[in-house]
Amino acid sequence: MKKIRISAVSYTNTKPFLYGLQHTDIINQIDLSLDIPADCAQKLIDDEADIGLIPVAATLSLPEWHLVSDYCIGAVGAVNSVFIFSNCPINEVERLQLDPQSRSSNNLARVLLQNYWKLNPQLITNAVDYGQSSDVKTAFVQIGDRTFGKADSYPYIYDLASEWTKFTGLPFTFAAWIANKPIPQAFIDKLNQSLQYGLDHREDLFKDMPMREDFDIKDYLTHKIDYPLTDKKKEALFLFLDYIKKLN
Repeated sequence: MKKIRISAVSYTNTKPFLYGLQHTDIINQIDLSLDIPADCAQKLIDDEADIGLIPVAATLSLPEWHLVSDYCIGAVGAVNSVFIFSNCPINEVERLQLDPQSRSSNNLARVLLQNYWKLNPQLITNAVDYGQSSDVKTAFVQIGDRTFGKADSYPYIYDLASEWTKFTGLPFTFAAWIANKPIPQAFIDKLNQSLQYGLDHREDLFKDMPMREDFDIKDYLTHKIDYPLTDKKKEALFLFLDYIKKLN
């Protein structure tokens, strides 16, 4: 049987899923690669993967896509790893540096700026001084492990999952298991079982994970990241895609 090619985001928030994939029989049926979100999405776009745990905004670049799991990388309220960091209040920001590693979070920031905060700062892609600008009016989007321990480093921080919930009343779906072609239901069932195994064995995962003094990884993976792809998270996913299509 030809192996299913799976690309997964390499951040800490994916580790319970990876634990499940690597500790169940499905590992013998897959070719697993670990990538940053943008590369994970590109592999699916280029048909270098069959299934990807990809930023949901990337589905807009796929001619065909299917949700193939009951799980996702989501949040109900604050997620504590997707931020705008700023030295001034958001309404005073004149320039916003976008995160070179993430499409969805950049788009989430743009959706919130346009529709929730009603602001129009200059958006900067691939900033030379990304995350290090000394200009008080320049803020930046940053996601994932690079944000750990930074919450007290800036006078103004905006958790984008929390801001989305204030705006819409919905949870948020950052990444979902997406296929670029039909996948046999038998494999999808096995994938769901493996992912659930990983979630059920988070305590075993924690025993082997390095912990940090400046960030509570156990709390993050147990309470901040919300993994089930619920109906509300699906609603949020499609609403977010609609907002992206309407961006200026």
